[in-house]
Amino acid sequence: MRLHLDKIASVTRNLKLQRTVTTTDQVEAASGTVVVGRVHGEKSVYNHLEDVHGRMSVLHEGDVIVGALGHRNALHGYEGVVPEQVRAGDLLNILNLGGVIGRCVSQNPEVGAPFEVEILGQVLAYPEFQSRQHQPATIALGALAGREVASIPPVVYVMGTCMNAGKTAAASVIVRAFSQAGFKVGGTKLTGVSLMRDILSMSDYGADLAVDFTDAGVVSTGPETAPGVAHVLFSELAAKGVDVIVAETGDGIMGEYGVQALLADTVLSGYGRASVLCANDPVGVAGGIAYLRDQFGISVDVVAGPATDNRVGIRFVEREVGLPAINARTSPKALGAAILDRLGLVPQGAA
Repeated sequence: MRLHLDKIASVTRNLKLQRTVTTTDQVEAASGTVVVGRVHGEKSVYNHLEDVHGRMSVLHEGDVIVGALGHRNALHGYEGVVPEQVRAGDLLNILNLGGVIGRCVSQNPEVGAPFEVEILGQVLAYPEFQSRQHQPATIALGALAGREVASIPPVVYVMGTCMNAGKTAAASVIVRAFSQAGFKVGGTKLTGVSLMRDILSMSDYGADLAVDFTDAGVVSTGPETAPGVAHVLFSELAAKGVDVIVAETGDGIMGEYGVQALLADTVLSGYGRASVLCANDPVGVAGGIAYLRDQFGISVDVVAGPATDNRVGIRFVEREVGLPAINARTSPKALGAAILDRLGLVPQGAA
């Protein structure tokens, strides 16, 4: 069946789809499967879809969209799974702004009920130019595969106690500090559920190259995928000749997107030259620092996030845990300078 698409979700960007696609009724019920669906209903909140350029557009009743099957485990959003079977005509849900589709099993009341989407079929891909040979489309087609490199540049890990803890804001100002100091910077998001917004922020702040797990063919990370994806992304950035990598881990250090598996990988943790912990409150600061130290032997260098929004939180961090507390929004230059100093890097051209 040939279908015209009203909107193309960013999760499918590896395929570089056109507005008209060919589909099959046979749908593989697996993470990464690229499907076409028709939106049912209207919403006034959480009602946007991110396209392959990072632009957000409002979804409406009847929109024909293309997304990818995947799971989500978001404390402040939706929990959803890939069903054991998916057929054309099934009603599933849009689980995030990036176009991840699955069956919602629980939700945060702040985002309301998710959109329903009627599955119309799985997209067929034609990898060979001008060839009639097709195959069922997944986002693994065209994905980054990793490179053979001699070494990995220094990595700054930006972690958080939860989603919405200020990780992207911190990562972005650190990227800017390296960029303004004359270094070639690679930005990456290693874990989470597919959305371009965070790596686009790193690009806006000066990253020479910014990639995430979806570029490596993964819709939503987990313990089984996160370490391997991180190795792929680090090698791709290293092959491009970046001097330093700023790596954000999506969700929290105790979440379900595989951050723990990544931190437990001694090779990956060995690349780290600085660690930033973002937290929403003092208890999160204290607990996060202890958890990283006791479970993974990781020492936090700087605390950021909403816990440092004013002097109350800053005093707690400095007094109770003895670490610098630097807010990315109010003191971006100080945060960047602290990380430069931690890595022992001097701005290029400085006396």
